[in-house]
Amino acid sequence: MPRKRFPRRGSLQVWPRVRAKRAYARVRNFKQTEEIKLGGFVGYKAGMTHIVVNDTYPTSPTKGTEVTWPVTVLECPSMKAISLKFYKNFGNETNSVGEIYAENIDKTVNRYTTLPKELKNNEPKDFDFVRLVVYTQPKLTNVKKTPEVLELPISGAKDKAVEYGKKILNTEIKISDLFKENQLIDVHGVTKGKGVQGPVKRFGVAILSHKAHKTKRGVAGLGPWNPSKVSYRRPVAGKMGFHTRTEYNKYLLKIGNKPLDVIPKGDFIDYGKIKSDYILIKGSVVGSRKRAIILTNPRRENKKLLLPQLEIKYISKASKQG
Repeated sequence: MPRKRFPRRGSLQVWPRVRAKRAYARVRNFKQTEEIKLGGFVGYKAGMTHIVVNDTYPTSPTKGTEVTWPVTVLECPSMKAISLKFYKNFGNETNSVGEIYAENIDKTVNRYTTLPKELKNNEPKDFDFVRLVVYTQPKLTNVKKTPEVLELPISGAKDKAVEYGKKILNTEIKISDLFKENQLIDVHGVTKGKGVQGPVKRFGVAILSHKAHKTKRGVAGLGPWNPSKVSYRRPVAGKMGFHTRTEYNKYLLKIGNKPLDVIPKGDFIDYGKIKSDYILIKGSVVGSRKRAIILTNPRRENKKLLLPQLEIKYISKASKQG
């Protein structure tokens, strides 16, 4: 039987495969809702484990029985706010027209950015929308000391958004304030960096015969002699991984505040213990361990994926790679 040939694999849907500029994602679009709430939250990937649940899918062949699901554990320490920024649209440009700062800002913020020496509050009367500048608290974990700083929108009417922003400006923001169990979320992260890889690993091309060509883990031809250039469509070696990616409609199974329920024997590999709140997400999540993951409300929500009254019967504490 002849061997199947695959001259090239790998989608050109996301091209060029640009490496991310920083270790956490840049989210350009947030879901706008009528409810007054913050647009997202940041967690740190700890590892993976598995759980046992009762399958309640009405059309599932295993309905009514216990099934095993792989889950990803994310540690979600509380966040704090730096300021509330006001923006106004000027034609094709959007500029900041005012800012209100929090009263107590941790010194660890200066590890990432430099704040003005004099924090002057300026609340404009004319603006279009507001965003809350927040920073994470990795000091509450075993990850690192430098926080992530990002701007998150506040959905809803702008007057009520300002009122809500002032309310949470000097308080700690918890994961339970934004999300709830048994809901869908979008996950934004940066994938694992693979370094420079060959075309077989990078694009999945077939391994050549050792008699036909001078190389096995390469491509047979890079194009014609004329024009004498290599097209960007050709699968060649290059840097792979560390790309910004978004996973839609991930299942948020559990929000917990008792880390001992999920910490495996010997702690999470390359991560350590979980000290603060955590969440369980069904399936895998992009990125390596200790990487910051941004969680947002689903932009393409598929309510058929949700299971009503889901009960987790068992959480494994066996140490897993993930």
